[in-house]
Amino acid sequence: MVDTKVSSIVIGVLALQGAFIEHQAMLQRLSLRRHIVVVQVRTPEDLARCDGLIIPGGESTTMALLARKAGLIDPLCDFVRKKPVWGTCAGAILMSRAVINTKKGGQEVLGGMSLTIARNGWGSQIESFEAPLQVSDLRDEQIPFNGIFIRAPVILKLEQSPNSPPIHVIARLPHGIVPTLDYTTLEASIPSSDRLSPSRNAAGPDSDIVAIRQGRHLLTTFHPELTSDDRFHEYFVEKCVLQQVLAN
Repeated sequence: MVDTKVSSIVIGVLALQGAFIEHQAMLQRLSLRRHIVVVQVRTPEDLARCDGLIIPGGESTTMALLARKAGLIDPLCDFVRKKPVWGTCAGAILMSRAVINTKKGGQEVLGGMSLTIARNGWGSQIESFEAPLQVSDLRDEQIPFNGIFIRAPVILKLEQSPNSPPIHVIARLPHGIVPTLDYTTLEASIPSSDRLSPSRNAAGPDSDIVAIRQGRHLLTTFHPELTSDDRFHEYFVEKCVLQQVLAN
């Protein structure tokens, strides 16, 4: 009976802008016991078909504007409240509760996860980098996952509250790699009560966190879809989406 219920899982990939094709290809390569149907989400009708959703990397402000034009913002907010969502890079920004270093006019967010994040926290494209990550709960977790960080956001502060699910940190940057934030740019955007150390080499206690899970949701500040390693996609399908489907 259970096998029949979950024989097919529908995963949407928000396909307005960014690296959605790469996520789709990775999902379609997965070898799991259950059939995965991948839907490119461009309309509320597309979204309604999905058991889970991936919001890809790209340009977060553009993505939010296109979602607003497509009539997707309210359906996305409702989806986040009910079903699993994985945000990667720009998607991580959209899933955050608060964003600093936004473009003029601010950043519309879905607010599914309890953290403050800095957009382009590592700097420009030329400051992109890769790092071997030890990730808990992945298949073969003793094998490092190659994290690809491209104009990546930086998690400034986790904000656990009694009314939200526990936050589980599943990956941090290796020791010795610490974000170097430009506080001359960021400080004006941060309320005085929340400002971090003025040291450009100490971005705060949570700044080495690069992957978290909170309840049904997953967030990564890097791009698993740009590797040949499918373990994060497998994790999202099996540990986030499938668990939600079984719970229903």
